[in-house]
Amino acid sequence: MIILRMEVGMILTNCYIVGCEKTREAAVIDPGGDAAAILRAAEQHQLKITHIINTHGHVDHIGANRRIKEETGAELIIHEADAEMLTSAGRNLSLFSGVLVTGPAADRTVKEGDVIKVGETVELEVIHTPGHTAGGMSLKAVVDGKTVLFVGDTLFYGSIGRTDFPGGSYRQLIESIKKKLLIYDDDTLVYPGHGPYTTIGFERRNNPFLT
Repeated sequence: MIILRMEVGMILTNCYIVGCEKTREAAVIDPGGDAAAILRAAEQHQLKITHIINTHGHVDHIGANRRIKEETGAELIIHEADAEMLTSAGRNLSLFSGVLVTGPAADRTVKEGDVIKVGETVELEVIHTPGHTAGGMSLKAVVDGKTVLFVGDTLFYGSIGRTDFPGGSYRQLIESIKKKLLIYDDDTLVYPGHGPYTTIGFERRNNPFLT
């Protein structure tokens, strides 16, 4: 599996390009901005974007959806509980940022346990991890026998996602982390929506919100 990380947009959202080494098909996870740079990175690595996946519906994670979809025809995917955020500037918080972002609507909505297949070798299992938003989700993949998790704004290095936006719940977020993410081995890599990568073991031992 190919994993490329880019920081995009005004608040440096982590955007991941996850590709199949055999077919060169790829998914873009959380294209929050800088569409041209994302498309250029895919081209430089000879990857064809076939999927756009939003871990949740906030503007800093969906900002480049439209252009990437228009230029690639990729399937746009989000959890069913956050689908309305894609087409509503109020719900995705762009209304309050001064730059309205709406549409396109999802081509496909997913729920807990669904699997998104990219090419022949990439399988991303949906883990519903609400708390930051009602439809926040993480994606589980296996790379060389080891689990990796793309967690959006659910869990960060030494911290957790905000819960003071509409649809947020601190209780729900902590429950999502403890029951859905901390069940994995200590060496499980965690790729968050902002900031550096971490591991489940490090967060289990050191995250002040989880002790």
